[in-house]
Amino acid sequence: MQRLLKYGFLISICWLFSCQPASPNAQLVKDVAAFQEAVKNAQPGDRIALANGVWQDAELVFKAQGTKDAPITLSVQEKGKVSLEGQSNLRIAGEHLIVEGLVFKNGYTPTNEVISFRRNKEDLAHNCRVTECVIDNYSNPERFESDYWVGIYGKNNRFDHNYLTGKSNQGVTLAVRLNSEDSRENNHLIDHNYFGYRPILGSNGGETLRIGTSHYSLTNSNTIVEYNYFDRCNGEHEIISNKSCQNTFRYNTFNECQGTLTMRHGNETLVESNYFFGNGKANTGGIRIINEKQTVINNYCVGLTGYRFRGALVIMNGVPNSPPNRYSPVIESAAKNNTFINCDYIQLCAGSDEERSAPPQTTEVTDNIFYTENRPDLFTVYDDISGIDFSGNLVSQSTPPLNAGFTQAKLDFTENEAGLLVSNEAVAQGKGMQKMTERATPENCGPNWYPRAELGVRFDMGQTIKVEPGINTLVEAVKTANNSDILELGEGEYIMSKAIDMSVPLTIRAADGLASKPRITFERSSLFNLENGASLKLQGIEINGEASEDKALNTVVRTSRYSMNKNYKLIIEDCEFLDLDVNHSFNVLRVYKNTFADSIVLRNSLFRNISGHVLKLDKETDDIGIYNVENVVLENCVFQDIEGMALDLHRGGRDESTFGPILDLDHCTFRNVGHGKRNKTGASVGLHGVQLANMHNSIFDNCKPMDFFLAVGEPVIRLGHCNFYQTPKLRTNDDAYQSYALSNQPTLFQGDDAYLLSNQSSLLEKGKDGKKLGVLW
Repeated sequence: MQRLLKYGFLISICWLFSCQPASPNAQLVKDVAAFQEAVKNAQPGDRIALANGVWQDAELVFKAQGTKDAPITLSVQEKGKVSLEGQSNLRIAGEHLIVEGLVFKNGYTPTNEVISFRRNKEDLAHNCRVTECVIDNYSNPERFESDYWVGIYGKNNRFDHNYLTGKSNQGVTLAVRLNSEDSRENNHLIDHNYFGYRPILGSNGGETLRIGTSHYSLTNSNTIVEYNYFDRCNGEHEIISNKSCQNTFRYNTFNECQGTLTMRHGNETLVESNYFFGNGKANTGGIRIINEKQTVINNYCVGLTGYRFRGALVIMNGVPNSPPNRYSPVIESAAKNNTFINCDYIQLCAGSDEERSAPPQTTEVTDNIFYTENRPDLFTVYDDISGIDFSGNLVSQSTPPLNAGFTQAKLDFTENEAGLLVSNEAVAQGKGMQKMTERATPENCGPNWYPRAELGVRFDMGQTIKVEPGINTLVEAVKTANNSDILELGEGEYIMSKAIDMSVPLTIRAADGLASKPRITFERSSLFNLENGASLKLQGIEINGEASEDKALNTVVRTSRYSMNKNYKLIIEDCEFLDLDVNHSFNVLRVYKNTFADSIVLRNSLFRNISGHVLKLDKETDDIGIYNVENVVLENCVFQDIEGMALDLHRGGRDESTFGPILDLDHCTFRNVGHGKRNKTGASVGLHGVQLANMHNSIFDNCKPMDFFLAVGEPVIRLGHCNFYQTPKLRTNDDAYQSYALSNQPTLFQGDDAYLLSNQSSLLEKGKDGKKLGVLW
């Protein structure tokens, strides 16, 4: 108790001092004009404090000359009581300047950067520090309007104890720029920052941290990145994109991040004593090695599930004589004394293809521990690994890629006081992580005075509100509902003469114990309009189109017609969608360009008599790697008498910076799907550029064929134990089909009326026998 009182007293004293200008030369300014005048007259040792309140549309230029012993400080009257909102930003230029306590929220920068360590191309910041600042959901409303939140230029700058969270538009969260001589060999320090949740972008340009670009990739940056906490930074494959030379990444923690610390360009990178915790979450990754003289040592990885470029350890193939923007071969690099516990994939020579044909050379993988409880195929080898020297590695319960250089050993682990798993087995001495260093945590990163909100879509966390049947009762209930509330419907009919506009995540579900499902009819062209920030979960509801207006292009759910910079979720469980056929092209879901779903889930539901499509997710047609949804789940559903497609899932282009789309289809029945004259694809299910698809235990009865177009990366298509009755053979682009053979080299068996593609069975099953595979209604 005495220790707690002492700790609380120290916090109170620190808070008291943080709320007061600390210098006798402090000046409190109340508007931008006063700020500009104070900066103009600032002398070494001065302190300028922004007055409490909201600074709206404040574009601040902090240009001054302090000294090492007497820096000039820009702060706030009281931390947490000053915010820069609307279209605000900050540019820093000069020497020995300190910025602390600024909060950017409720808006977005009107320029390329929120905080910039330069005034213009010639006027840079050197020996400056930005500390205890916050950028919170300060994202451009146009999803693909790119900007940086922080751009670091100049030399010898420090960015520390800041909190950056919720960037949802395209562009790097923090970028170190080397595009001038005065910004190279910069010796910047980036430390003790909390990089918060970054949602999946569905495009290139979602990195959290990037140092350099391909243009300056062989230039030394000499930047140190240490003691930073990366929390669910999921924007794209590369959480960190190293694109310059002689940088150091150490003592950082990566919590459930869907990506890797990637040495994309540049040489002589040191990746030391970092901690990667996947906690079994999908697509969580570790470290990816590309280029020359890279050192990966003493890192700790546990519970990482990512495959391909998101593996726990990925050593890439390169391009011979690679241009600056491609993949230089791995040469004279090392992965030593790293620990991998219950990770799913170690990828060697990843990316091998006709272009990336240069395997690693003069590279060593030494004294690592590879422990897994249930992954006998932990290692994947894509090309010649003779250029990698394996020695002293321990493998437990998995088959190593070679006998030489690996020792099979049964290992037991115990949790130490730091919460890390260690093995005290004699055979493990000198193997794996040798030094358990202090690491970044939520407690020692970022400012301690700013609250951290739980970001991302969350259902069922609010109040339960009962809604009675009637005309527009659901419309009125949605208007007053709050984030994550549950609207509970009783038995009866809900007649909607107005569309339901949504802006927050809501659950609409049937009350328990009803004799029949609540029935919703609607008279407008759409029932639910998901505007930016909205998500929807439907449970136990019937939606019927019999009362809808007699016009084309109706839909039950539509996204915003404008760009959405917040990802949404759509979950439909135990529902029935019936008679959506008053006119042609009546969809269940209609999406628009520049909108993106983290997940769309259809489970235990019936879709019957629909004149359009169920899920048509094909609006990103620019073929630059952008797509409409990350995860699609179809489970135990029936699609019957659908004139359009049950699913059209499209990702075009050749970009490899993202992981999706991902499809799981299991125990579904498709009957009479795809035969409508306006179904231009002529398919019942179409997958174009999908990266991972698992389709099992399903029936296609009198349907148009399935289309597979394998376009980018190393797509995995698993189609097994499915039955096709009076349905044509699947269509695919033959070259890709041959290049990326389905899992375990399955065989396609054809008969007069059915065929089965299975990676587990060589038995031909006729259509009549296959009905047991799908769901029956």
